[in-house]
This record gives sequence, structure tokens and C-alpha cells, in this order.
Amino acid sequence: MSIILASASPRRKQLLEQVGCKFSVITSDVNEDNQLSMPPHQLAVYHARAKASAVAGLAGRNDVVIGADTIVVVDGQVFGKPNDDFTARQMLTKLAGRSHFVITGLAVVGNGRVWTDFARTEVTIQELTAAQIDRYIATGEPLDKAGAYAIQGLGALLVERIEGCYTNVVGLPLSNLARLLTKAGIELL
Repeated sequence: MSIILASASPRRKQLLEQVGCKFSVITSDVNEDNQLSMPPHQLAVYHARAKASAVAGLAGRNDVVIGADTIVVVDGQVFGKPNDDFTARQMLTKLAGRSHFVITGLAVVGNGRVWTDFARTEVTIQELTAAQIDRYIATGEPLDKAGAYAIQGLGALLVERIEGCYTNVVGLPLSNLARLLTKAGIELL
């Protein structure tokens, strides 16, 4: 039985490597539509399940596929990854000086079954000036991160505090994932 990560995210890959997980990567071409009308945690799980299921269709019968989707939610608005500096600036301006939620949906597909879960972490971003936001955007780091910041990178300088799972904010809540993999017959510890 082999594990496949259905994600191109280098952060998810690093987190799995950090806990000694042996896996391969097959990315899905699932389009993440953050405008779907459903509660944010269901949206993240929906995307994760779609990614894992798409890759499971390409994988071997005995493979176990991990799908994940991370979103940022503030005032009921879902932020995915910004695709340009303008959108990143809008997101960071809205997040500055307040709290928001990072939600990662998880799906594990294997043996003809699907297990899902999600993690939710509250993150507070410190007050930021327009110049600080512009300098952070100039680094390029915000462009492929949900909510336009990376807590594991320079974005850590923006974060005042978190309540909940740190690895969720990075993009893969490891304790939740370990529980799902156990259900699929794989023990990480």
C-alpha cells in the first residue's frame, strides 16, 4: 500500500516529510471554486475530496490518496490564493489588525472508501501599514498562499497569535491527517 499526496504544495510535502511519511505526488487538476454556496468548512472538505478522488482514479487499487484544501475566512468571506499583487494587497488589508479563521479540509481515499475531516485555527494578524503590506508583497511570498501570507515564512512577522493547530495554518493539519490515515490502515506513528 502506497500513499499519494494529491497536491503540488511544497509546504504539504515538507510537512509529510517532517513526520517521516513515505509518499509520492500526483497533482489533480480540480478547479477550486470558492464561490460555491456552502459553509466554509464544507467547501474546504468538498475541494479536498474532489482532489483526492480525481487522483484516486489515476492511482493503483491499493493506493491511499490524500487530498487537502486550505482557505482563509474573514467576515464570512472565503479567501483562496491571490493571483496578483492587487488581490494580495486587498486580502492583507482586510486581515490586518484582526482575527480570521484558517480552515483546511482533508480527504483520504483508499480501499473504495473516503474519510474526511477539517481543522479550523484562529489567526490574528497585527496592525499593518500600507508600506509594510507593500514590502511583504514585494517578496513574492503571498502569491501562492491562502489569505496571502505564509506563517512558516516571512508571514510569521505578520502573525500576532494563533489558537489551534499550527500545521493547519501551514496547509496540512497533521494530527487530523494521522487519524484519517489510521482509519485507512496506515499508522504514521
